[in-house]
Amino acid sequence: MTTMQVSAAILAGGMGTRLRGVLTDCPKVLASVDGRPFILRILDQLAEAGITNVVLCTGYLADEVRRLLGSHYRGMALRYSPEESPLGTAGALRKALDVFSTDLVLAMNGDSFVAANLADFMRWHLGRAFSGSLLSAWVDDCARFGTVDMNAGGAVRAFREKLGKAVPGWINAGVYLLPTCWLGELAPGEPLSLEHQVLPRWVSRGLGAYCVRAPFLDIGTPETLAHASRFFAGIERRVPSTSVS
Repeated sequence: MTTMQVSAAILAGGMGTRLRGVLTDCPKVLASVDGRPFILRILDQLAEAGITNVVLCTGYLADEVRRLLGSHYRGMALRYSPEESPLGTAGALRKALDVFSTDLVLAMNGDSFVAANLADFMRWHLGRAFSGSLLSAWVDDCARFGTVDMNAGGAVRAFREKLGKAVPGWINAGVYLLPTCWLGELAPGEPLSLEHQVLPRWVSRGLGAYCVRAPFLDIGTPETLAHASRFFAGIERRVPSTSVS
């Protein structure tokens, strides 16, 4: 299997309630960073990884996302799976099932970015026996994030809830390689959280964790969104990310 046989899905349906003070009538994924919508950074990353088909799982102000992006970007075909009511991250992927054209989906949160080489992640996954994998990033402060517990071989053992403490650790970076047959087992139309409800159930099936020491950003708060410009400027100056898997 090559990268050409992997579809991508961007979870772009979030309302961004914590950003209402700085975003007006704008989906979170369209938040401006240096004059460009944040989601274009993710699309650039997918294009550089060789992806040719992308599905946008939209919700809040879905028409605004489609109007901005259209049907093509940097040689990639863009398709849309809008939800009429919030379905959560897993529910949105289940709804988009009929739009995916491959047996493996590279699913990504639309409000976060990890400066990892996605082609390397896909090669790592395809060289392992895991049916599904996630990308895990090392951060110095896990207070706002749940952590991932994995063994030396990269198999996920458990997901830990947010510690609420400023300690370092491996977090779920919101980038996944998932077989569509797993998504097809989810109940259609049911709101489901991939992180909190579904992934913990899939641990027993064999989930892999591709660990990278790479800059990670989520734009879920006004403070982190304000930091985004400096974050991307730093990426452009730094050396490539390092995999430890």
